[in-house]
Amino acid sequence: MKTALITGASSGIGETFARELASRNMNLILIARSQDKLEQLASELTSKHQIKTEVIVKDLTEPGAGQVVFDRVQAQSLTVDLLINNAGFGDYGAFSDRTLSKQMAMVQLNITVLLELTGLFLPEMQQRGSGGIINISSIAGFQPLPYMSVYAATKAFVLNFSEALWAENKDLGVHVLAVCPGPTESEFFKRADFPDTFANGNGNSMASSEEVVEQALKAMDKKQSTLVTGGISNKLLVNVPRFVPRDFLVTAVEKQFKQSEK
Repeated sequence: MKTALITGASSGIGETFARELASRNMNLILIARSQDKLEQLASELTSKHQIKTEVIVKDLTEPGAGQVVFDRVQAQSLTVDLLINNAGFGDYGAFSDRTLSKQMAMVQLNITVLLELTGLFLPEMQQRGSGGIINISSIAGFQPLPYMSVYAATKAFVLNFSEALWAENKDLGVHVLAVCPGPTESEFFKRADFPDTFANGNGNSMASSEEVVEQALKAMDKKQSTLVTGGISNKLLVNVPRFVPRDFLVTAVEKQFKQSEK
């Protein structure tokens, strides 16, 4: 039976990945800060699907957190067949007005620990000639976003890094996928400190985490490098930067987001 390791597994897309993979008879390693939520989820999925679940309670914004997770997995002689780097968060507002420590923690979680876990588990997958990595990026990764400058930059890193790894590993039996959701039902907007006007995705319908996970797993089966979820509107949106001058585009986005800030 194969095993999936999921970061940010206590809620949202991470929790949905856990539920869906458990239903597909995969063992799970669940990682998040919330011990109660993780243990409750692990108990439920173990009982319902007769799988094995391991819980690692860890704040991944701490430096070296990826190594701690890897060492725990190694100590239990577990093999990770599917790594899902899902944990991440955003922050809304002008960069100079936001807390620098929060921006640094965002870089640690959205980039550094993702890079660390990938670097630790990928060589084992290459040696076996099998495995998969799903990195959660965002449609925000396709262009700069004023008032979400650090978040968009971290997701651009995830997108570019993942696509490069897809090319490097596609002939080695290891598949890497960048998943780029649009607005999704989760606690993202609340944690990012968005104003009330963004409570429902700025008036746009939000995808469910179930839709994102379903599309992601189908994209893995098709060996895609990148998946933009949320329908044709998001697919068109991410291609706008290819045809519009960058100064014009960023200025337009700045006006849209600044109006929502009021």
